[in-house]
Amino acid sequence: MPKRRIETTTSRTAEWMCMCRAVSSTEKNPFYRCDDYVARSLMPIFFDIPFIGKLLIKLFAAKGAYEYVIARTKYIDSAVKKCLADGFTQIVIFGAGFDTRALRFQTEAQNARIFELDAAITQYAKIGEYEKRHINVPANLVFIPIDFDRESPVLKLEQSKFERSAKTLFLLEGVLMYLQPQSVDQTFEMICELAGTGSEIVFDCIYASVLRYENKYYGEEGFINKVSNQGEQWNFGMENGDIEHFVSTHGCKLLDYKDASGLEAMYFKDHTGKIVGRINGTHFLSRVLVT
Repeated sequence: MPKRRIETTTSRTAEWMCMCRAVSSTEKNPFYRCDDYVARSLMPIFFDIPFIGKLLIKLFAAKGAYEYVIARTKYIDSAVKKCLADGFTQIVIFGAGFDTRALRFQTEAQNARIFELDAAITQYAKIGEYEKRHINVPANLVFIPIDFDRESPVLKLEQSKFERSAKTLFLLEGVLMYLQPQSVDQTFEMICELAGTGSEIVFDCIYASVLRYENKYYGEEGFINKVSNQGEQWNFGMENGDIEHFVSTHGCKLLDYKDASGLEAMYFKDHTGKIVGRINGTHFLSRVLVT
């Protein structure tokens, strides 16, 4: 059987997201600046010239995609800080890619364990970058290489001393849309099996109409093709208006839902009420309670 792309090459979308966060961390405009200073240190040295990253984004990103990455980063950062302040003792990051929150929130997470699950080749590339740049990895960060199609995340987590009874934040950032529908259901069922009372899930996803090429949203046209050209095809979306029903059928309660307009109001509205950056409308973000 021929090897799949994910077994031989690091995730292109993970690299792209890291680049966007790195560029954002250098922005002078506060609306466009996120706090991922670690992402910047993972980029090649020519990214010290600020306009290079911005030029790449302008040339290759879909409209509003950069703004979406910035908003998503800020939204999930806030959720992580809140859960840690509320006494959560575990964070599980599925498809972690080049996520850097374990490093950026060392102080807030000093009493928690952070589990990063990802394909081995992408995870090893990330660890290699940390080692090459002499970035210290906190002792409470647990790397778990996994083939999601062939190995059990439950077993992998339990082998890594994950505690089922603990309040846990599960992060599914840029994950669900790449899964087959049955795998999405299995993922939520698995999380509910693992989650202690009061645990939460933060995830983003695309709308199902995007998979049908209906071009209903800002920045949608051609976006799905850009992703597919990287060999990482979108396979799953939710119907707009069905998100609350979806999470309730999986034993969860919707705590928050933000579409593009909601994210723009949170992160790109100035003091006069003007929206200073438009967000790609194909995605939404949700925070849910596992009941």
